[in-house]
Amino acid sequence: MSSTITCDPGARIAPVAQRVFGSFVEHLGRGVYTGLYEPGHPRADARGFRTDVLDLVRELGVTTVRYPGGNFVSGYRWEDGTGPVAQRPRRLDLAWHSTEPNEFGLDEFMAWAHAAGVEPMLAVNLGTRGIEQALDMLEYCNIAGGTAWSDRRRAGGATQPYGVRMWCLGNEMDGPWQIGARTAHEYGRLASRTAKAMRMMDPRLELVACGSSGSGMPTFGEWEREVLTQAYDDVDFVSAHAYYCEHDGDLASFLASGVNMDYFIDCLVATADHVRAAGKKTKRIDVSFDEWNVWYQHRAESVPPSGDDWPVAPRLLEDRYNVADAVVVGGLLICLLRHADRVRAACLAQLVNVIAPIMTEPGGPAWRQTTFHPFALTARHARGDVLNLSVRCPELATAAFGDVPVLDAVATLDDDGALALFVINRRTDAAEPVTVDLRGLGGHRVEQAVVLSNPDPGWSATAADPSSVGPRPLTAQIEDGHLHFTMPAVSWAMLRLVRE
Repeated sequence: MSSTITCDPGARIAPVAQRVFGSFVEHLGRGVYTGLYEPGHPRADARGFRTDVLDLVRELGVTTVRYPGGNFVSGYRWEDGTGPVAQRPRRLDLAWHSTEPNEFGLDEFMAWAHAAGVEPMLAVNLGTRGIEQALDMLEYCNIAGGTAWSDRRRAGGATQPYGVRMWCLGNEMDGPWQIGARTAHEYGRLASRTAKAMRMMDPRLELVACGSSGSGMPTFGEWEREVLTQAYDDVDFVSAHAYYCEHDGDLASFLASGVNMDYFIDCLVATADHVRAAGKKTKRIDVSFDEWNVWYQHRAESVPPSGDDWPVAPRLLEDRYNVADAVVVGGLLICLLRHADRVRAACLAQLVNVIAPIMTEPGGPAWRQTTFHPFALTARHARGDVLNLSVRCPELATAAFGDVPVLDAVATLDDDGALALFVINRRTDAAEPVTVDLRGLGGHRVEQAVVLSNPDPGWSATAADPSSVGPRPLTAQIEDGHLHFTMPAVSWAMLRLVRE
């Protein structure tokens, strides 16, 4: 008997927020240098931006990019990355035990974001710095001219203000690894004061308070409650960060990572709404899930240099993703869309080389990892309203999450009646037949159906072989208002249906 999914056009959760298809660039490893920026590369433009990477970023469908961190921002002096490049100082980056040459800074990032066609999302340093530096950075970015910092921007060639709307008030300030980590009470007060001051300069801002660095943090829940108690009136979003990986060969639990993301979001929303109710507030706080991905933190490539070794742009966090990793990424996107009523921004961490869908070689090619494909296809086709699907399917046992459904799915319905369906099969040993009841939608035909899978879920792309396994056609048929297809084991699929 096949699993069944029912699409009800009346069961609408919320419109798709295009900011959910954001990403993240940090001065970490080769994320910037030989990633986005490599003067002298055969594909570099006059500004040193790798145009092969820009082409892939556009294909990926990224809408927003968070910058410059991440852990890096908690020790960053933003003004180091402004002014003539030859005069910029070199600094030690304590977060990743590297040397930062500051050849690529705020102005370069803003020019790169314009070239890529993405909205910038900036973070201010609330680790080693505070309100004054946040205001200076905001003045530099958003004031037209006639002040010290805005005139410095204009002198550098950017005569028009950048007009950045979305700002993160620090990064992971609950983490003991963070430079300048604080208690929830300390951070909440600082975030509130910083937000108030920034809004005095530009009341149009959308501000993100730091939530927990992960749902496994000892202070998770209580941290958010205290921070929002202090800063609820001053911010618009609370952040969430989560990374997943396969532990000790437990593929079944890994494929069910979305269960944890659902839990994280539900708890975060419940806590924010508790503060809203207790404080008798009228506005609602949304979620910015501005770091999420698969990350194998226990691998050697995630260990920073140490001792007297402070290299520039070392190879760090360069995970090579396989098919199973891509299925999990597709599943996490399903979770984010399913929570479209509250998750209004999200950032895949990161964009290039560092736990990234795009990889490069210095002086050489750029290529797509397996995780590139579910993100690109979801970003391209998820339009309109997210539908709350009814999914009936068998369950499978996992060590981490108990019994979980073998399928996870979400759909979107646009104004033209086009339906995009995204599905993962968590079975590791068998295909799963699927029937989708479309009778409530009227007549449709299959315009596109693709699946990402492989008999070996451990297959990874390389520079020499970037495309042996990518999305391939999926056989799908509609009969009597029902869509039929079969999901291979460990697979992700996208089906686009249009009105007849």
